[in-house]
Amino acid sequence: MKNDVIKLAIADDETLFRQGISFILSKENNIDIILQAEDGNDLINQLKARRDLPEIILMDLKMPDLNGVEATKIVRKQFPEIKIIALTSYYSKPFIVNMIDQGAVAYLAKNSSPTQVIYTINQVAQKGFYYDENVLDILEDTKLKTIKKSKYDEEYLTRREREVLKLICEQKTTVEIAEQLFISPRTVEGHRNHLLLKTGSKNIAGLVIHAIENQIFVRNQQL
Repeated sequence: MKNDVIKLAIADDETLFRQGISFILSKENNIDIILQAEDGNDLINQLKARRDLPEIILMDLKMPDLNGVEATKIVRKQFPEIKIIALTSYYSKPFIVNMIDQGAVAYLAKNSSPTQVIYTINQVAQKGFYYDENVLDILEDTKLKTIKKSKYDEEYLTRREREVLKLICEQKTTVEIAEQLFISPRTVEGHRNHLLLKTGSKNIAGLVIHAIENQIFVRNQQL
């Protein structure tokens, strides 16, 4: 588990909501809110002006001028190391799938409890992404309905890489994967890097999408 402070940004045009969630999160010892933005343009301008960038952005989808979807595209292109958590009142399948396709690594409804928001932020900081059961159901349902039958080459990944990928999809941390497979965390990181290269995924969330699309990860089944 990471012991260092999570640098967080919040982008939301609703001042009361933004300041309210900021107040709640500021009470967490491991979360430091270093940036607040009132819309997408404000966010991008502030990011460009900073040397000290946030690790995670809570991104509202519905904002004036430059909305959260378009802002996410820009952030993913110009600041690829920053992780985006989509934050919205629209907790529906099209919004979820679209934002994840754009690079969001987690999805939160605005009526989520403070505990759930804090948990999601910590999971993203630890693992690189966090999809709850509802989001995973939507991803599996959508991806498996829209793709053609997979021609995935099972020999492309080694057995160990497939084991690591399965555990990544189960949202295990590096340490948890290492303990379960009786290997070192460094070896897990090596396998993860190989998986990213072999699949062409840009981040850990992309690995999960790749695994679902190619039907090499189905929950409650062995790889």
